[in-house]
Amino acid sequence: MQGDLFAVIAPVLITAAIGYAWSKSGRAFDTEFITTIVLTIATPCLVFSSLTRLPVAVETMAQVAVAYLVVLVLLGVGGAVFLRLVGWPAHSYLPAIMFGNLGNMGIPLAMFAYGEAGLALAVAGFAIHSVGQFTVGVSVASGSMSVRQLSRTPVVYGVIAALPLVVFEVRPPLWISNAAQLLGSMVVPLMLLTLGVALARLKVQRLGRSVVIAFVRLGGGLAAGFAAASLLGLEGTARGVLIIQAAMPLAVFNYVFAQRYKREPEDVAAAIIISTIVSFSTLPFLLLLIR
Repeated sequence: MQGDLFAVIAPVLITAAIGYAWSKSGRAFDTEFITTIVLTIATPCLVFSSLTRLPVAVETMAQVAVAYLVVLVLLGVGGAVFLRLVGWPAHSYLPAIMFGNLGNMGIPLAMFAYGEAGLALAVAGFAIHSVGQFTVGVSVASGSMSVRQLSRTPVVYGVIAALPLVVFEVRPPLWISNAAQLLGSMVVPLMLLTLGVALARLKVQRLGRSVVIAFVRLGGGLAAGFAAASLLGLEGTARGVLIIQAAMPLAVFNYVFAQRYKREPEDVAAAIIISTIVSFSTLPFLLLLIR
């Protein structure tokens, strides 16, 4: 069992550590370029490839997608109530509580823990997460709702392209399938490297609220994952993938939005680092808990 757990955790830690060491060595790493390539090209291709190629029933993927939507609703409502009780601004901290690091950590962990089936189910949850983060997350942080933001979320186009093929059980031409698989395979290593670089560049300037937000995100996400899995009756791989994704630390994009809209970026940056360190140290317990 320990060997199995190490085989899941080690690739994630090693790749992120390489990104961290690369940044600390002073070598160039264009985070904006890499992130743009991953979000606009690689991730939609991964979604398309996963939906049309991987051997997972459409009904199961839909269940995970709906379950992750339930996770977001639980975190949104619970987070809003918590922030109201403690008197902290929701526009600064609610996105951090709601949106975890599915791209950098959730997808790789699901893939290493459950293979291709885990990858496909993780992508289903990630699609819902991405739409939510780039619509609800941006709207809360900016203070204004923008439906147009949905059209600027590339992962949506991967879903739109794949759905007709999945519904009518049509296989895409092999050259399209292979191209999408090749481009989609960039997501896991590049996002883990980017995570390491981001952790090396972020600085903890203030603790206080950051520690609380980090543990609310981790504990609340774990509780929401178990609740949603129980509510929808998920079992096996679907249950494990959902809980892994729900329990991830703060997404790095929360800092990007906090910085852009001047929403306590120092607190959010510190919460990202704290929650990621805690998450890395508790991954063996999380994987044992869901098996």
